[in-house]
Amino acid sequence: MAKQITITNEGLKKLNEELEDLRTNKRKEVAEALKEARSFGDLSENSEYDEAKDTQSKVENRIAELEEMLKNVRVIDDSAVSTNTVSVGVKVKVRDERFDEDREYKIVGTTQANPDVGEISDHSPIGHALLGAKVGDVVTAVAPIGNIKLKVLEISK
Repeated sequence: MAKQITITNEGLKKLNEELEDLRTNKRKEVAEALKEARSFGDLSENSEYDEAKDTQSKVENRIAELEEMLKNVRVIDDSAVSTNTVSVGVKVKVRDERFDEDREYKIVGTTQANPDVGEISDHSPIGHALLGAKVGDVVTAVAPIGNIKLKVLEISK
């Protein structure tokens, strides 16, 4: 059985948009690239053809991956998300006690994670440590760089 994926409505929308783009636009682009590469003749020494086939394989694999994800998705209802404790779908402001600085994170499912913009997975060391915490709690995240102590300052939607 495939693993269930937790995701927000926003994340579900992005996955569906990506899938639609791959099915309608990318497949068409790859088909055109293959058609053009075939017109160059001998396929055994045709790098354009090889590249187009490689791209086609990647597109089809991503489509299959997205379809499988969407079969096993559990969407977090934004209206049901509580700000009493940290959970998927909330924003949390924490104080990193080692560096004495505040940070903000949005806790999201693994498929949505984008640490560059502060969206961290519920399965990441920090996200996992924060799950279930309340304002005022101090949690310790066991990360590759060592233990990180975080004090929960605020939870919001």
